[in-house]
Amino acid sequence: MTTPLLAVTGLEKRFGGVTAGKNVTFSLEAGEMLAIIGPNGAGKSTTFNMVGGQLKPDAGSIVLAGHDITGKPPREIWRLGVGRTFQIAQTFVSMSVVENVQMALISHHHQTRSVTGAATRLHREAALAFLARVGMGDMADRPVNELAYGDVKRVELAIALASEPKLLLMDEPTAGMAPKERTALMQLTADIARERRIGVLFTEHDMDSVFGHADRILVLVRGEIIAAGTPDEVRGNQRVKQVYLGEAGSQAALKARRQAAGGH
Repeated sequence: MTTPLLAVTGLEKRFGGVTAGKNVTFSLEAGEMLAIIGPNGAGKSTTFNMVGGQLKPDAGSIVLAGHDITGKPPREIWRLGVGRTFQIAQTFVSMSVVENVQMALISHHHQTRSVTGAATRLHREAALAFLARVGMGDMADRPVNELAYGDVKRVELAIALASEPKLLLMDEPTAGMAPKERTALMQLTADIARERRIGVLFTEHDMDSVFGHADRILVLVRGEIIAAGTPDEVRGNQRVKQVYLGEAGSQAALKARRQAAGGH
């Protein structure tokens, strides 16, 4: 049996009297898209932040590619191969598109001390290759603050890829995007994850994005996983229908799944 890329076992987290994580256990394979969904306050962000190092779990373990990363600081976890994108895109708005990716590459290669004035020269070709992969090659020299928001999210994805992550954490990746942009970004992410064997763990409120692109889904309610499985399994789960999706949500999930199947 192969070892999963990410193995999360028995995570627990409490804030005072509130349980935000209760025996959270799951695994993620290289090249797999795993979504965490649930109502507001379900513990999605808490789980995410424990994996990323922003929060220390009270109990349990997180193992990435054989390395125990439980409770390690975010910088150390990043060095071990965890990239991250955020609900509000994190870019240097005063820099050009390509310079943003160059800065990520400079950081990845531990060259930050040699940056003064040199950012425009270091790793330009590699940065352009990452931008081409996310469909932003023709905008490389434009300032980030001139881009449409959907394009900024693509730049953020290129920045995350520049650190050559084994695992990519994406927090609400399609927030604030138009429906067509959402579909395009999630399909791009899924394609890159499979070709580069990157595991993707993402939280998302948009059910079309989840059921159209996730390989598996975890449903969290009050800090507990109440269901886990393929999109079809989760959509048909009676408890998920009762506490989260409802009948309308289940129908929307089915529609998204059919559209995704037709698009492959």
